[in-house]
Amino acid sequence: MRDQGKKPFGKKNRDTNNGSGSSKRPFEAFRKQELPARAEEKPLKRVDGYGKGKKKPVVAEGANTLPRLNQYVAKAGVCSRREADELIATGKIKVNGKIVREMGRRVQIDDKVEYEGRVLQGEELRYVLLNKPKGFICNVSDEKGRKTVMDLVKKACKERIYPVGRLERDTTGLLLFTNDGDLAKRLTMPAAKVKQIYHVYLNKPMEESDILTLMDGIKIEGESVKPDIVNYVQEVEDGTQLGAQFHSGRNTFVRAMFEHFGYEVPKLDRSLYANLTKKDLSRGKWRHLKEKEITMLKIVAGKDKKEEKVQEAAKMDRPKVAKPNISKPNAKPARPTKTLSKAPLTAKPKAAVRKKKD
Repeated sequence: MRDQGKKPFGKKNRDTNNGSGSSKRPFEAFRKQELPARAEEKPLKRVDGYGKGKKKPVVAEGANTLPRLNQYVAKAGVCSRREADELIATGKIKVNGKIVREMGRRVQIDDKVEYEGRVLQGEELRYVLLNKPKGFICNVSDEKGRKTVMDLVKKACKERIYPVGRLERDTTGLLLFTNDGDLAKRLTMPAAKVKQIYHVYLNKPMEESDILTLMDGIKIEGESVKPDIVNYVQEVEDGTQLGAQFHSGRNTFVRAMFEHFGYEVPKLDRSLYANLTKKDLSRGKWRHLKEKEITMLKIVAGKDKKEEKVQEAAKMDRPKVAKPNISKPNAKPARPTKTLSKAPLTAKPKAAVRKKKD
């Protein structure tokens, strides 16, 4: 039985005589009271680019966003960040003409960072491939107001990129853009022998004798030039379309080679450049290169050899620490390796085998 004088649990204790008590809710006295407003603080912002599913760190609005020296060197394309630490520690990085060994130093906007006498650009390297349409010139700007290829890739990235090599206004096909000046210079050098394949459209079939003469080499503007390979396109039987492979960067010579024999070239399309193709890239569109493609470009340009020298130099400057000779207790001695004799194997006589058994 319930104790007399006690009310059941959960019922509100209302004072019927006082009407004001009926408006209060239970536990009203335990509710958190509003605190007085604090002084105004600096607004906080979230840091973009953080992993999905993880809490983003909150930093103040006026936080220092200048890159550290090792980040600056790594973004310049010299090496990785870990290798950049080794280059800085060994005194191979200069800032404003002085050797700096502090890896966490912030690089100011006006600072001049050098490595082996070369001024570094601390922005992220970009590599963009464009399938150039007809009617665009390969200039950064044009005084006559004509359309340039920069109008097609202006939304590709915030960094300022430049075309590698040139294509004529009426020539279509692959065109590479980058802010990696060292790579662009190496790709345009004749010694690099960058592979290029053009799809050539002619106004009339090309004679086989003209192809053989072209393969032997001709002179254009006083310079001896010749393609690597020239062959008819198998899908077209009339002989008006050819595939031509070159390794020189003179696009004007490609058109001039066929015009030398009296053929008109109404259409010229570059379908391959430095092993890059137009697969899944429609006319007038662009895309960023993948990591494998960037590595391949560096191999073609010979830039990877220079990076290997940098890595080897960084390893040579590391302090060598002797490894302690620790032997495990109760370790079994290593078995001596058996040396095989070069003499031919002969079967043992049966009598000798029986003696051993006895």
